[in-house]
Amino acid sequence: MSAEERRREIVRAARRAGSVDVTALATELGVAKETVRRDLRALEDHGLVRRTHGGAHPVESAGFETTLAHRTTMHVPEKRRIAAAAADLLGDAETVFVDEGFTPQLIAEALPTDRPLTVLTASLATANTLAEAENDTTVLLLGGRVRPGTLATVDHWTARMLSGFVVDLAYIGANGISREHGLTTPDPAVSEVKRQAMRAARRHVFAGIHTKFGAVSFCRFAHIGEFETIVTDTQLPAAEAQRYALRGPQVLRV
Repeated sequence: MSAEERRREIVRAARRAGSVDVTALATELGVAKETVRRDLRALEDHGLVRRTHGGAHPVESAGFETTLAHRTTMHVPEKRRIAAAAADLLGDAETVFVDEGFTPQLIAEALPTDRPLTVLTASLATANTLAEAENDTTVLLLGGRVRPGTLATVDHWTARMLSGFVVDLAYIGANGISREHGLTTPDPAVSEVKRQAMRAARRHVFAGIHTKFGAVSFCRFAHIGEFETIVTDTQLPAAEAQRYALRGPQVLRV
């Protein structure tokens, strides 16, 4: 197997499983661990993976994006902690936008049920979860084209409907967040919905696991300084969290 073929196989494995391990790859491919590490460095230089301690995970791009079903199987304990901490930031908000994605869905599930609340969302999964609950939450599902992989609505219908609201708080997700490029996502249609949510909301909270940090996708929809709080897990180094905090937001590691 040539280096090019081996690296293609590594990318396929990372996208299939959500992450790869250096030791396991070395055994599977029949090469030394240092060869795998060299392959991962090359793939990271090309923006296809991001290296982690002992392995790597795929970078989502315009040509590749994980599905909602896959996201429900990855880093679930961390995402639940993040969601609970993000929900605690609700304050006196009465109207809330909840973004598409699994972590925002968990935030919606963690919102208080002992008071009236209006939730706007483009996520069919989130709308379904909230609508089935017996509480005082009013759910507004934004209309538009449904993306099969994420079960979320997009395009001009969604953005136009969202533009007619003034929202107290927006819980925003992203495929990547970096100090240099802000918050990004692979799909321009998704980016426009997120950008409109930023315009509509008075307060903005980003919630995402540590693997999002440093990753960059195709479309930028917000800058770090637009957020009052960033919520992530403790695997984001404290020093790196401080660098993001210097851009303006409070950074919570939970």
